[in-house]
Amino acid sequence: MSTPLAELDDAFFRACVAALTPYQPGKPVEDVQRELGLERVIKLASNEGPFGPFPAAHEAVARATRDLNRYPDGGSFTLHSALAERHGVAREEVTVGAGADGCIDMLSQAILEAGDEVVCGWPSFPSYVIYASKLGATVRTVPLLEQRYDLDGLLSAVTERTKLVYICHPNNPTGTMNSADELDRYFELVPEHVLTVIDQAYFEYIDRPDYPDAVERYLKAGHRVIVLRTFSKIYGLAGLRVGYAVGPRSVCASLAKVRRPFDITTPAQLAAIASVGDGTEIARRRAVNTEGLVRLESVLREHGLDPTPSVGNFLFVETGEDTNALFERLLRAGVIVRPLVGFGSTTAIRISVGTPEELDFFAAALGHVLQTA
Repeated sequence: MSTPLAELDDAFFRACVAALTPYQPGKPVEDVQRELGLERVIKLASNEGPFGPFPAAHEAVARATRDLNRYPDGGSFTLHSALAERHGVAREEVTVGAGADGCIDMLSQAILEAGDEVVCGWPSFPSYVIYASKLGATVRTVPLLEQRYDLDGLLSAVTERTKLVYICHPNNPTGTMNSADELDRYFELVPEHVLTVIDQAYFEYIDRPDYPDAVERYLKAGHRVIVLRTFSKIYGLAGLRVGYAVGPRSVCASLAKVRRPFDITTPAQLAAIASVGDGTEIARRRAVNTEGLVRLESVLREHGLDPTPSVGNFLFVETGEDTNALFERLLRAGVIVRPLVGFGSTTAIRISVGTPEELDFFAAALGHVLQTA
């Protein structure tokens, strides 16, 4: 019999960490196939794009494998340069991270101390809460108003101790947005000591005049703001983890100080560089997603569900009851969706837009599950 490992009691660890609930990712397809003995499983749980990398990114990743014995470019010089050119800013006004999520973590590390405050809407992206809480900061969550961020509510929650205000735009998990006019008013009123973080992870999916490019409209106008983007969604690079922040030099320099060395792998950097600027493929994927949203909403309504209209690549469905049973039944039918307990809602699910064929599979599975419930 082997000697038991030396465990440490809870008092050894920081109290703010012991109180955390870890982020729960969507279940992997392979796990569901193995656990349930299913041959076909589709994943509509994590808001990934349904298509893989752009062709140029495929080629870039293949080239990168020749030099995997070498560390990546620790400063991601070429990627920073490409993103700076893309947004018309200086290279020092861009910071890359392991997904937009990595940038949120760096913002917390660089800015927050115990006693500082963060404000965000709720339900919303859990990392705003998790990363602030692990540093001992206080998070003030503001309930959504008609499933949208309540910008007046955010302003009312700001105190002299508030350092960061997050605006998830569109909001994950509800898929809702605030108009440019509403955001204009927010920036007129937000106190000068606050740094606003506009998370535009789904930016490329949206093509409407009242949805602002926050880099152009707010950052370049001189507001205290940093804007997050990612290659994990429409670019099809979720598995490589590349995101970035565009903001003031002082903020980006501080983020760079807390970023882990070699955080962005060589294949990730080269794939992202190859993806920048392919407007034709982005437009094609955006059009497919728009059609998919209509199809997914129709399927849900046909089965008596009432999804919240979305501008992202997913739909939020409030069921009015605990969603674990529906999640498990769909899982056994070969469909992975996302229960939203970790996002602040125990009675809702989120469903990503898949390919047309995946949405047909989901429609059949949902019909079967609801008929046999």
